[in-house]
Amino acid sequence: MKKFTLLFCFLIVGLRAFAHLGGISGVVYDQSTRLPLKDVTVLLSGSGKATVTNELGQYRFEDLVPAKYKIELSHVSFTAQVVEVTVASDETAFLKTELAGANVELSEVTVSTRRAHDQQLISSLDIKLRPITNSQEILRIVPGLFIGQHAGGGKAEQIFLRGFDIDHGTDIRLTVDGMPVNMVSHAHGQGYADLHFVIPELVKGVDFKKGTYTTDKGNFSTAGWADFRTKDALEKSFVKLEAGQFDTYRAVAGIDLLGQKGREKNQSAYIASEYSFTNSYFDNPQNFNRLNVVGKYHGHITPNTNLTLTGSTFWSKWNHSGQVPDRAIESGLIGFYGSIDPTEGGETSRTNFNAQFVTVTPRNFVIKNQVFYSNYNFELYSNFTFFLEDSLNGDQIRQKERRNLYGYNGSISKESFIGKTNWVTTLGVQYRHDLTRGTELSHTKNRTETLEHYKLGNINELNAAVYLDEVVRLTDRFSVNAGIRVDYFRDQYEDLLSQPVTKQHASDAIVSPKLNFYYTFNPNVQLYLNTGKGFHSNDTRVVVPQGGKQILPGAYGSDLGVIFKPFPKMVVNAAAWYLWMQQEFVYVGDAGVVEPSGKSRRQGLDLSVRYQLTKTLYADADFNTAKPRAVGEMEGMNYLPLAPVFTSAGGLSLQMPNGLNGSLRYRYIANRPANEDNSIVAKGYFVTDMQLNYTKSRYSVGLSVQNLLNTKWKETQFATKSRLKDEAEPVEEIHFTPGTPFFAKLGVTLFF
Repeated sequence: MKKFTLLFCFLIVGLRAFAHLGGISGVVYDQSTRLPLKDVTVLLSGSGKATVTNELGQYRFEDLVPAKYKIELSHVSFTAQVVEVTVASDETAFLKTELAGANVELSEVTVSTRRAHDQQLISSLDIKLRPITNSQEILRIVPGLFIGQHAGGGKAEQIFLRGFDIDHGTDIRLTVDGMPVNMVSHAHGQGYADLHFVIPELVKGVDFKKGTYTTDKGNFSTAGWADFRTKDALEKSFVKLEAGQFDTYRAVAGIDLLGQKGREKNQSAYIASEYSFTNSYFDNPQNFNRLNVVGKYHGHITPNTNLTLTGSTFWSKWNHSGQVPDRAIESGLIGFYGSIDPTEGGETSRTNFNAQFVTVTPRNFVIKNQVFYSNYNFELYSNFTFFLEDSLNGDQIRQKERRNLYGYNGSISKESFIGKTNWVTTLGVQYRHDLTRGTELSHTKNRTETLEHYKLGNINELNAAVYLDEVVRLTDRFSVNAGIRVDYFRDQYEDLLSQPVTKQHASDAIVSPKLNFYYTFNPNVQLYLNTGKGFHSNDTRVVVPQGGKQILPGAYGSDLGVIFKPFPKMVVNAAAWYLWMQQEFVYVGDAGVVEPSGKSRRQGLDLSVRYQLTKTLYADADFNTAKPRAVGEMEGMNYLPLAPVFTSAGGLSLQMPNGLNGSLRYRYIANRPANEDNSIVAKGYFVTDMQLNYTKSRYSVGLSVQNLLNTKWKETQFATKSRLKDEAEPVEEIHFTPGTPFFAKLGVTLFF
């Protein structure tokens, strides 16, 4: 019996050794741009084998018995295709496939273990269904993320997410095509993230994840991260003109430089520009000006290497009305849209260069290299407290900096099969270096006179990181992601006000492990558990005096969630989450620093629903709760100021085959504590917006309406102690920036 068994084994091995197996490889393209499509799901019918296309749109199946096969290709918002192919002995069949764009059909969306850790169903659906009207709308693609503007259209928005008042970016990592947006040790606040250099019409998609669970995302990714991907090619050249209330004008143009000849060579290049002007709805004219210019090239420099080059420049200048106290409105001193210090305002600019190389080797290694550079300038005049400190000249301050930012992102990854398991291994390195000149905080008057320098110095901050990430698909249902990253920071501050001028140094490192599990019961239900450690760094001006101690506080989070389709045309994502932070940051505007505070704990529930009501009408809604509390403080004194406790956003989107499309949307944020004991409350609001477009092959006409119901609302609110000109004593109460009233804007776009 043993001899028979041994002989049988030898026969099986021998048959396999002499079997003449074949394979299938292919490339998938976007029909409209002729550029490769990544993340297309490719299913080999009847075999149980499946994969997704890589960065170059490629896929491959090996060790196939000679026979006829069917390849099923699908991607959100593209028409699915089934291709038949015959595999011959000792040969690899090669396929080229083009997918055509199509309206989203939720019935075709499936939940999968393939790349479960990177699955972005909600983002992919939203970017296709919602018209993007401005830079603010781009941020709102992230479910549960709210923003507010409190210093005119030129300042970065204040961000709220998962029980965080993130200020301008302290606890969310924002990137554009992998290039960082957040500015470390910024003159106005740690992590300051100004996205206004992005032209909305050029946004292709938004990748995001809430929580601390992604290995290649480092500093600031505590509440989450978002990467905005701009288009590699324009389907058509276009010119767009907009005009609206409050002296609002905008012009955008995008020119396809290579045309059809470029597409035939898998190359594209375009240049685009945007100019905006508005006086806005404030009593004090905003005189807001913004100019954007961007150029981008994408193409093959070898058959297996893509090169993407992006250059852009951005400039903006504006006046703003700042935050005003409730008592000034109630007393009749100013109107609801008035100003205490009408000389507030600012000017900023940013010039970027971004080069990305992606290579797929013959052995299927994917090698990514990216280098980037930004030259950044910022000057802002604010007055938070009016006459609290200086009863004669007022408390206006200037925050100013000039910065050069250099960086590199590199990774090498390989997909392999061990038995029936699928492994994707990624090793990466990241480097970022910020050099500022004249980072300043000064006491000023009327935006023209400098009364006193509070802080003035040069910052030299370096962040280097290495990470290892593994995604293992153990079965068709179960996958695991495990990763670890190590970040090293070196900070230097040169104090130009000290005599003699002094330089101080500090350094530290932090280790961030991640572990995530995904179990797919069937194509309609997936359960996941995300766990991980993240961090946010502090301002160099705070780090150096502390000698580098406790400058990289950790954040420990977990999500238990489910993605499911209770009905064929409904997708639901629900999660219970928890986040513990070793150290909160409190921004002190008049001191120009972010001060370390105590520990905190946040927990909550997220619910996102997407439902296709008819073939052309879609509904979506997000509901987000949070219970943010300071740890170690007395009950009733442990509220985190301005942290949201309940938010909801949603609406209806229309996509008609005759070219009519649009959306009707709402956003709601509930009342929330404005100080630690909840004695001062920031009032909530409910605002609705509308967008309606009629699009044909050669033109498009659009109407955009913000605050459709003309609600009077407070967009941003703070509990601030201030003193007005004639007041004997200061008062602490809500200071706010009013939100836009009914605001209509008409736009016309020509395609050619």
